Amino acid sequence: MSKQKKIPLRVCIGCREKLPKKELVRLVRTPENEVVLDTTGKKPGRGAYICPREDCFKKALKGKRLERNLQQPISSELINEIAETLKQEESEL
Repeated sequence: MSKQKKIPLRVCIGCREKLPKKELVRLVRTPENEVVLDTTGKKPGRGAYICPREDCFKKALKGKRLERNLQQPISSELINEIAETLKQEESEL
């Protein structure tokens, strides 16, 4: 018998659902205190995961969950960039 490979689960900070890591978008606060999108899922730094849905992103912003999880304020330019990326991800699904 072959072992079934364990699928890592992460919690979306918007809807609080546990989903497979590959279905979520990772945001990272790098050691240089920059917040960036992590498309590879392997960048060093503090990470937060969010569903590629606009409503989850709005919930995360409204409750300041994104800032709390990354332990840093988020600029409006970055918020716009993340929103555009999530729209693209959502349209691909």
